[in-house]
Amino acid sequence: MTRVAVAICAADPILASGVTHQLRPRPEVEVLRTEEEERAEVSLVVVDRLDEESEQVLRRLQRTSSVRTGLIVGEFGQDALQTAIECGVAAVLRRRDATQDRLVGLITALVRGEGVLPGDMLGRLLDHVSRLQRGVSDTAGATLSTLTSREGEVLRLISDGFDTKEIATKMSYSERTVKNILQEVTTRLQLRNRAHAVGYAMRQGLI
Repeated sequence: MTRVAVAICAADPILASGVTHQLRPRPEVEVLRTEEEERAEVSLVVVDRLDEESEQVLRRLQRTSSVRTGLIVGEFGQDALQTAIECGVAAVLRRRDATQDRLVGLITALVRGEGVLPGDMLGRLLDHVSRLQRGVSDTAGATLSTLTSREGEVLRLISDGFDTKEIATKMSYSERTVKNILQEVTTRLQLRNRAHAVGYAMRQGLI
């Protein structure tokens, strides 16, 4: 049997050791040491919640690695699914459900090119896709992208006259994160600057 090489990424060593302890006895899986991670076929990111720090980890993996990524998470908020998908996550498992068999099943599915979501998250994803399909084309026929709640909040605060530092304070983000959010919006919607983004979002009823 060919064992799947798995890299485990967790800022908290207790979280990392917990998943490692679950997987090491399984003959289907080879848990890699840090210095071996270039051999990984699957990456598992283990976090308490999808916050700014863990999002940065996922985006780094998305930029620097071609392997598929699974997310093992404790708390999963309302807006976390879209963020996870945007960060290249192909499978999600709640930590409370992370038994040996489920972890191995998730890893096997990733290797086969499949996605894995809990039932409630799948329903949320289907609702989101449905909203995107209903969500309107402009007069030129170009498909509009919806905004995440935090993107919408950043643009609303800009429209109210707040600067980057004030927005970061209000939203408990770093200024760099606020700038990254604005960069993502302007790039995705092909806009020139933040003023253009605010005007565009308001005209289209996105904020």
